[in-house]
Amino acid sequence: MSETVIVAEIFGQNVFNDAVMRERLPKSVYKKLRKTIVEGTELDPSIADSVAQAMKEWAVERGATHYTHWFQPLTGVTAEKHDSFISAPDSTGKVMLEFSGKELVKGEPDASSFPSGGLRATFEARGYTAWDCTSPAFLKEDAAGVTLCIPTAFCSYTGEALDKKTPLLRSMQALDQQALRILRLFGNTTSKKVTPSVGPEQEYFLVDKAKYLQRKDLIYTGRTLFGAMPPKGQEMDDHYFGIIRERVGSFMREVNKELWKLGVSAKTQHNEVAPAQHEIAPIYAEANIATDHNQMVMETLKRVAERHGMICLLHEKPFAGVNGSGKHNNWSITTDDGINMLNPGATPHENIQFLLVLACILKAVDVHADLLRQSAADVGNDHRLGANEAPPAIISIFVGEQLEDVIDQLCSTGEATHSKQGGKLMTGVATLPDLDKDATDRNRTSPFAFTGNKFEFRMVGSSDSISSPNVVLNTIVAEAFKEAADELEKAEDFDLAVHDMIKEMLAAHKRIIFNGNGYSDAWVEEAEKRGLPNIKSMVDAIPALVTDKAVKLFEEFGVFTRAELESRAEIEYETYAKAINIEARTMIDMASKQIIPAVIKYTTQLAKSISAVKGACPDADVSVQNELLTESSDLLSETKVALASLTELDQKACQMEEGREQAVYYHEVVVPAMEALRAPVDKLEMIVDKELWPMPSYGDLIFEV
Repeated sequence: MSETVIVAEIFGQNVFNDAVMRERLPKSVYKKLRKTIVEGTELDPSIADSVAQAMKEWAVERGATHYTHWFQPLTGVTAEKHDSFISAPDSTGKVMLEFSGKELVKGEPDASSFPSGGLRATFEARGYTAWDCTSPAFLKEDAAGVTLCIPTAFCSYTGEALDKKTPLLRSMQALDQQALRILRLFGNTTSKKVTPSVGPEQEYFLVDKAKYLQRKDLIYTGRTLFGAMPPKGQEMDDHYFGIIRERVGSFMREVNKELWKLGVSAKTQHNEVAPAQHEIAPIYAEANIATDHNQMVMETLKRVAERHGMICLLHEKPFAGVNGSGKHNNWSITTDDGINMLNPGATPHENIQFLLVLACILKAVDVHADLLRQSAADVGNDHRLGANEAPPAIISIFVGEQLEDVIDQLCSTGEATHSKQGGKLMTGVATLPDLDKDATDRNRTSPFAFTGNKFEFRMVGSSDSISSPNVVLNTIVAEAFKEAADELEKAEDFDLAVHDMIKEMLAAHKRIIFNGNGYSDAWVEEAEKRGLPNIKSMVDAIPALVTDKAVKLFEEFGVFTRAELESRAEIEYETYAKAINIEARTMIDMASKQIIPAVIKYTTQLAKSISAVKGACPDADVSVQNELLTESSDLLSETKVALASLTELDQKACQMEEGREQAVYYHEVVVPAMEALRAPVDKLEMIVDKELWPMPSYGDLIFEV
């Protein structure tokens, strides 16, 4: 059977999707559920039992024995508690398989055991998971068997969001309401719903499992805390889009099949820039479904890698000196009847609705650049952003030559009379076709780039949930749409008012546009002159969550309360401190128990060999050996001093009260101490006999997969 046939047969087979619901649900129940999913109306509780029964029968037929409310707490990963379908035995000892509407709609996990940032005390344990019917249930097949996974939101007993999904759904609702107002202003009476669509490109590394298990740093932290560069890195650019190795190709093939079964439309796969680095990307989906799917992608990558004797690394910077991994969040806004509000058309200068949408987005990103930067802040991303391999930490927007020209026309003369066209690309080879050329090139150094009919937010870290950036994007654009609609709905002359508004917004927020090289030092200086924030670290980014501006924004649209924002800030500080603490303790452990003993063994052997040579031949030249011994001994001493310093500073940090002060101390004091310990160790790795070095090298890890 061909692969094409297999794809057609297996795609979505483990998903309780629309086709399954249409087939298995009573017509009246299906219509009510579909109305909720499509139009966003409140779920009719009377249909829950019928849906639960059909869902259970479908799952059991496919081998499921358990179900779980699958949710996304503030840990950044998913959570699940499995319950079997069996009921209490009857008088004959037989059990029935049951699943009620109540069990479908609501679950009660322990809310005090997940990060809450003070929203819940240890003794306040009750929390609720609530069925998100807009994201289809699915079957997970793994060593535990077949489990029915029901995507849910997770909130506290008092109603605060304790997860990544609830704020995302709230933000989607806000964007829907305000985007419809914009459409109505332009005479659109047919579109009933506007949804943010997202396509996340997931980057990852693969390493051999046996070698991974010899690296405590990879096991405990997901990245190498020590490691010298091999003779070859990514300098030759030969890995990017290169031939996929057999072992990796076999892994990718199985990943695709697993994802297709789950209804994840995995489409693109290729080698990335760094050796052992790869990428997978799906077709676009609604933002909450895309977020669920991305979590499935990350889980599937990890699970399948182990089956192939490999480990999938999702850390943003597993190896110093080679490119790290990101997750490009491609974001657009589409209506239920197929209109992409970010499609400029062939002549953008004439597309007034698009120009208004564009102006609103420029305004939103300019006003809330700090929030957008914070939404991509995680511990691993600190190693990647601004390192000339990923976007700088400065938020700017790339619009391309065509739109920049239109904007310049509007800002300078008040009128846009033309749009640049792409023309033809002449290859100069008679047998090759002449190609239609886009009017605009792409810019891989931009953090927020317009790429035809969508914006690509390139700052998101590879291990991070895409929920946070999409919550921010949806909400800040909803605010800009609302402010525009509030004014335009009152205008006596709409055409004149919208023209003036576009021109004024573009002029006021043009500073956020930058089409040049984001890696250059000149841009850092230029951005400072423009007044654009340059937020370099996660610790520096967190305060953006709790500014008066942010609280006003999120509370106005019901996305977050002040308490929910403050809790998230507290969790972020704690997360940073805990992550750096684990890294520091891992370095201390590795240096004390592995590296220093190995170097002592090497220097002892070297000293003995010098003595043996001099004993056999007093006139022998052992200057090279003496130089190596001296250099190794000096570096060993430097390592010992740096180790003692890191140990002392980490102990001091651990004694501090959790919160911003502790996180800042880890960032400003402990992290430099970690770098000071790494420096001599990496030099020692280049001197000490490979047979004595206690762990696989970078070359072993990234070239031997």
